[in-house]
Amino acid sequence: MEHTELTIQPSTSNLASDAPIIVIGGGPAGLTAAYELTKRQHTPIVLEKNDKVGGIARTENYRGYHFDMGGHRFFTKSAQVQQFWQEVLGDDFLRRPRLSRIFYKNKYFHYPLKPLNALLGLGPIEGVRIMGSYVRWHLFPYKEEETFEQWVTNRFGKRLFETFFKSYTEKVWGIPCSELKAEWAAQRIKDLSLKTAITAMFLKPQETIKTLIEEFDYPRRGPGMLWTAVQNRINAQGGQVQLNSNVVGIQRQGQRITGVTVEQNGRTHTLKGSKFISSMPVTQLLQWLDPPPPPRVLQAANQLNYRDFLTVCLIVKKPELFPDNWIYIHDPSVLVGRIQNYKNWSTDMVPDQSTTSLGLEYFCNEGDAIWNMPDEELVALGKQEIAKIGLAQPDDIIDGAVFRVEKSYPVYDSEYAESLDIIKDYLGTLEDLQTVGRNGLHRYNNQDHAMLTGMLAVRNLLFGENNNLWQVNAEQEYHEELVLNQTLDKETVTHVVDDILDGAFPKLDSLALGMSLGIVTGLSLLLATLFLVATGGDVSGETLTLLAQFYPGYDITAVGSLVGLGYGFLTGFALGWGYAFLRNATTALYLVSLHRSAQQSTMRQFFEHI
Repeated sequence: MEHTELTIQPSTSNLASDAPIIVIGGGPAGLTAAYELTKRQHTPIVLEKNDKVGGIARTENYRGYHFDMGGHRFFTKSAQVQQFWQEVLGDDFLRRPRLSRIFYKNKYFHYPLKPLNALLGLGPIEGVRIMGSYVRWHLFPYKEEETFEQWVTNRFGKRLFETFFKSYTEKVWGIPCSELKAEWAAQRIKDLSLKTAITAMFLKPQETIKTLIEEFDYPRRGPGMLWTAVQNRINAQGGQVQLNSNVVGIQRQGQRITGVTVEQNGRTHTLKGSKFISSMPVTQLLQWLDPPPPPRVLQAANQLNYRDFLTVCLIVKKPELFPDNWIYIHDPSVLVGRIQNYKNWSTDMVPDQSTTSLGLEYFCNEGDAIWNMPDEELVALGKQEIAKIGLAQPDDIIDGAVFRVEKSYPVYDSEYAESLDIIKDYLGTLEDLQTVGRNGLHRYNNQDHAMLTGMLAVRNLLFGENNNLWQVNAEQEYHEELVLNQTLDKETVTHVVDDILDGAFPKLDSLALGMSLGIVTGLSLLLATLFLVATGGDVSGETLTLLAQFYPGYDITAVGSLVGLGYGFLTGFALGWGYAFLRNATTALYLVSLHRSAQQSTMRQFFEHI
């Protein structure tokens, strides 16, 4: 290949330096960063190795059919991100209802799981086993939660883990659940606690918290529609988005990056830059550095792993197939992991409304048997498995195509945390470089969190801020919990709940209440009897003597008053103890009900984010 050195001359609007800011990668994080730079009068250069922008969130096109690589719902708690989306696309966003189910052992289960539906699907014997396992692991949990298997088992029981978690998770990651770190689950699933359930009780759900997203926004022609619009805006503002531009080298002088080597159309050239933002896989970034980083850093980079996937896109000669947006395939008898129904995301994804388009997602590793399988064989496999599941017949499928997505999921294996710490420390020494996005940070972020890292990276480079991009989405917080019309921040509410929890749901002391009520009742009967003895009795005395029918030996005498003291104490004690017991039991059952409801929601979140 020929190599030339090329320095792009900046426009007069590039106020920061004589060289442009270079953004490596045209996915959500990189394009967001570049867009933010253009709004601050900079003219960045975005280098994207593919023939279209969007990265993992791109939309592929085959014969006019649009295929979303993974299914990207647009929801966020970030006002900045929401404003970004509306600013770029506005009315081209659709509000869509969400519907998804689980396919397991030739049956479909409501999602989230509903007790009656799950019981009918699994059968009463399996239901009893699951409940028994749930109780067993709550009473005797794993003392440490180092692996994904331990984390889930402690919350749902071993039986439910093996039924609804194990097979699908191992399809996605390609490693046993016993090797997948618990940190991934803790990041993707909100950790359940009694405090969480109680907090929700002190805020009005109708006004403040919506815990599960039942609707989401979606671009009419998929997420790529958004990122193509962002690309056009960057170019219109004087920036450059260069496609088919693969970075194959990164030059460094001391603690500063000075330029990148780019391969375009079989030729390479060098671009000089003033500052750099990279969303390329951090492992590749370190391997391209020249001079290279210390051997310890390169060794750490080599320890990081990724999971890839490919989508077999099928065009089906049916106007409707099933109502779901997507279906999770937990059945181990087929290789497909998830099936997208693109027409149910947006009818604009399908040019011919007499047809339907499906995306069968196969999780794999780049270079393995599935990844290397020829496209025609993959389409044939897709036809076979879609028929086995019962969603369509092979004769209904009129065409198909395959799209591969490399390095889709950073793997949280047993060695990743230590390796990533070494990499973080080294990257922190590079003064003019910010790494962003899912692969740039080796963190399983959602699209909106990737965008936030791009926004914060720009602020770090331009304004000298010290935003920690590695901490974006580090809070163990439900990604689909939206706060609406919030008047109290989370910290304040938690503090209030901590202070009033004991007062709101105090546990009554059965013995103390029984003793107290027994003494009061016994003394009352004693004094009432002695009063009647002293005054000679009256009509009320005749009424009081009726107690002899319930209290043998009691009468209106001095001795009877002592008998009444004993009977009164026993009666009061029984009433007090019984009331306290029933009240405590009712409160406990209510809180357990809240906790179980939250667990159903957590199961739902889990599948949403893997």
